[in-house]
Amino acid sequence: MKLSTRNQLAGTVTSITTGEAMAVVKVQLEGGESVTSSITREAAEDLGLAEGSEVVVLIKSTEVGLGVE
Repeated sequence: MKLSTRNQLAGTVTSITTGEAMAVVKVQLEGGESVTSSITREAAEDLGLAEGSEVVVLIKSTEVGLGVE
C-alpha cells in the first residue's frame, strides 16, 4: 500500500487502554521514543491491535501545539 503521508514511524504496540468509544494506543518507536495515539475502539478492533503488534505510526497534522507554565 502506498500512502501520501510522509511522516511514517515504525514501532511496536506496548499497551492499549480501551473505553466505551475510544482506545489509547501506546507505541514504542524503533529509536526508543514512544508515541500515544487515540483512535476509535472499533478501529483498534478492526486492525486487530494487541500488545506486541508491529505497526507504522502515520502522522499528518496541520498544527502541533505545546504549552508550559
